[in-house]
Amino acid sequence: MKKSLFIGCGTALVTPFTKDGVNFEELKKLLEFQVDQGADSIIICGTTGESSTMSLAEKKKTIEFTVQTVHKRIPVIAGTGGNNTKEAIFLSQYAESVGVDGLLLVTPYYNKTTQAGLVAHYSEIAKSVTLPIILYNVPSRTGVNILPETCLELSKISNIIGIKEASGDISQVAKIAHLCGENLWIYSGNDDQTLPILSLGGIGVISVLSNLAPKFVHNMVFDYLSGNFTLAKDSQVKAIPLISSLFSEVNPIPVKFALNKMGYQVGLPRLPLIPMSATNGHHLEDELRKFKLI
Repeated sequence: MKKSLFIGCGTALVTPFTKDGVNFEELKKLLEFQVDQGADSIIICGTTGESSTMSLAEKKKTIEFTVQTVHKRIPVIAGTGGNNTKEAIFLSQYAESVGVDGLLLVTPYYNKTTQAGLVAHYSEIAKSVTLPIILYNVPSRTGVNILPETCLELSKISNIIGIKEASGDISQVAKIAHLCGENLWIYSGNDDQTLPILSLGGIGVISVLSNLAPKFVHNMVFDYLSGNFTLAKDSQVKAIPLISSLFSEVNPIPVKFALNKMGYQVGLPRLPLIPMSATNGHHLEDELRKFKLI
């Protein structure tokens, strides 16, 4: 059995921006909110953090700032993956040097690769660091899917300990669980599938919703894991309308809109993402009020 990086709620944190760069004063507020409200880990510079539009210098400074601010109170996991293996190794080694607790590595996008190429890509990164690694499977964004059989091969690598599964395919998740068992811990990558994935042996969620309500997501996961299935189910079902609004446009457009409505100053998403449409924004505000977040 491999040691997990965290159990429960991992927040895929937004990156607050000003017109000049990362807003570190606001990032500190977001981080303190997450720690105070019971998040079980922070994922920084991931998809929700708009890593694809951040410069290397911004990523390095943001990762280091997050490690220093969180100060080992909960695990910090850095998104250091990419479609250039050499660059992913460089950023992963940097993240290790500044004290992150683990890495989240998305599949190579645009150039994509074969399943054998995925094994080669992840193997090269894994042997370049000593940190635990969570694979990130999100074929809707990357155009490549990590097949269950490939997960089995990757689970044989000692520091590849988990997968964030955002394929949306519950049958695939079930097969990964069957093949890999406790050699590859499964985290839901979709907020609306948290409980279904927990029911297949998952141990948590890497969540967008928890940017807004970390205590709620934490409690939902631990209610399930503690055997309070009805309470957990009620929480999952209650959150569905808000989750739907949070994904009514491309993530993280809606969650940044929501955080701004909650009084944070996270700025606008960077181009090519644009501000939320008025219609979807009104619907999201309604759901935030129903959830008592504004």
